[in-house]
Amino acid sequence: MNEMVQSSSAGSEGRSHAMGARQIYEALREQILGGVYETGSQLPSSRGLANDLGVSRTTVTVAYDQLTAEGFIEVRQGARPRVASSLIGPETSRTVAKRVGQVLLSAYGGRLRATPPWPDYLPNALKVDFRYGDLAPSDFPALIWKRAMNEAMAQRPLRLAYDDPRGSRRLRQALQGYLWRARTLSCDLEQIIIVNGSQQGLDLCARLLLDPADSFVIEDPCYRMARQVFAGTGASPVPVTVDEDGMKTELLAGIGARLAYVTPSHQFPLGGVMPITRRHQLLEWARHNNAYVIEDDYDSEYRYDINPVPPLHSLEDHGAVIYLGTISKTLSPMLRIGYLVVPPELQEVFATAKQFADRHSPVAEQEALASLIESGGYESHVRRVRRLNGERRETLLGALRRSFGDRIAVQGAEAGLHVVVWFDELPRSRETTLVEAARGAGLGLHLISPLYERQSDEGHIDRVGLVMGYAALSIRQIEKGVEILRAVVKQVQDALPGHGG
Repeated sequence: MNEMVQSSSAGSEGRSHAMGARQIYEALREQILGGVYETGSQLPSSRGLANDLGVSRTTVTVAYDQLTAEGFIEVRQGARPRVASSLIGPETSRTVAKRVGQVLLSAYGGRLRATPPWPDYLPNALKVDFRYGDLAPSDFPALIWKRAMNEAMAQRPLRLAYDDPRGSRRLRQALQGYLWRARTLSCDLEQIIIVNGSQQGLDLCARLLLDPADSFVIEDPCYRMARQVFAGTGASPVPVTVDEDGMKTELLAGIGARLAYVTPSHQFPLGGVMPITRRHQLLEWARHNNAYVIEDDYDSEYRYDINPVPPLHSLEDHGAVIYLGTISKTLSPMLRIGYLVVPPELQEVFATAKQFADRHSPVAEQEALASLIESGGYESHVRRVRRLNGERRETLLGALRRSFGDRIAVQGAEAGLHVVVWFDELPRSRETTLVEAARGAGLGLHLISPLYERQSDEGHIDRVGLVMGYAALSIRQIEKGVEILRAVVKQVQDALPGHGG
C-alpha cells in the first residue's frame, strides 16, 4: 500500500485536485461491493479511466494492481479488467450516508412521500402472472419497427437541435388522420401534444388545471396513478361510483369540481363502456361547472362484443374535453409515446408546460411511429393484435367457466385487455391469504380492492375481486394459470371456518 501512496503522489503530476491511486482504488472497491459492477462485468480501461479522471495512466494502473492483488478484479493482457468471477457473496456494501436532520420537501414532495409504495416492476420468477398492463413480446412488430427506426436514424437532419415541444409535425399529422379514421375525432394539428406516455399527459393536466384548494371528480374504482397524480397537487378527489356502464353520471348533480377524469371506452378496472346518454350527461355537467373532462381513451382499440361508441371529444362543441391516447397497449408501454388533444385555448400553455418538463419527446421514435401510421402498418398491426388478444380472452373466459362455473362473476370482458373476476364464495377477508397462497404456487394475482377510493356498500367489499390481465400470456399459460387458480381457491375455501371440505 505504501507503493500505492507513493505512486499516487507521483502520478498526480502537480494536479492539486486530482484523485490519487488510493482514492480510485477505494471508490472502485466500494462500487464492486455495492453491485455497481457485477461479477464478470468490465471496468474501464486504464487509459480511458485516466482520461476521464484527469490523472496519469500510472495512477490508475496502481489502483488496478491493488484490486487485482485483493481478488476483486482479474486482468488479462490486451483486455479490459473484469470483476473477479470468484467474488461471490462480497462483504456488506457501503451504507450511503443519509442527511442528518429533518428532510425538507415541498408540500408536493410531502404528499408524494405519503402515497403507498408501488409494486416491484422487475421480472419475477412466477410461472404465470395475470398482471394487467403488460403485453406479449411476441406481439411486437419487431421487423417493421426496426425498419422504421432505421429509416428515421438514416435521415440526417440539417442540424442537431431541440425540436418543437408539441412533438414531431409529421407524427402529429399522421395522428390527426388516424384519430379521424379510428375514432371519428377531428382536431387541428396544433391541438395535438406528443407526451411521454399517458402518465406525462395526466401530470401536465394536473399541473395546469388544479390548485390545492380545488376538487376533481374521479371514477370509483379507478386508475390509481391518475387519482394520485391529481391528488399530488393538493386537490381533493370526489369519487363517483361506477357500475357496469361506467361512471354513474346522475350522481354528478350538485358536485362542483375543476375537472373530471373518466375512462369511457373501457372503464378501468370494471370494464364498462359508457353509453351515449351518460356521455351527454357528463358533458352537460362540464358546461354547467365550466370544468374540463379528461377522456382517457384506455383500450379503445380492443372491442370484441360491442360496436364503437363515439369519443366524448367528438360529441361536444365548447372545448371541455381533453383527449388522452397512447400506444402503450398497442405497441409497447416501453416506448413511452402518448398524445393529448387539447382545446384550442389551451394548446399554447400545454406546449410551454411540455417544454419546461423535458423540452420534447425523443424524435427518432416519433418519426418511426409516423412512418408506421402513414404506411398503414400500424393499423394492420392493431387488427392483428386485436385478433390475438381476442383469442386469449376466449381462452381465459372458457377456462374460468370450466373451473368455476356460476361460482364467479366475470365483468368487463366485452373490451380491453383484462377482466374482473368476483369470487362469490370467498369473503374479502381472505384476499391476502389467496394472493399469498397463489404466489407460493407460482401464480401472480392482483386485487381490485386497492383501486377503490372509498369502501362503499356496493357489495364489492363482501367478496374477493381480481383484475386479471391476459395480453402478456400464451394460450398455454392462461390455461395453466387458471388451473393453479382453481387449486389455490379450493385450498383457501377449505380453510374457511365451517367449510365441510
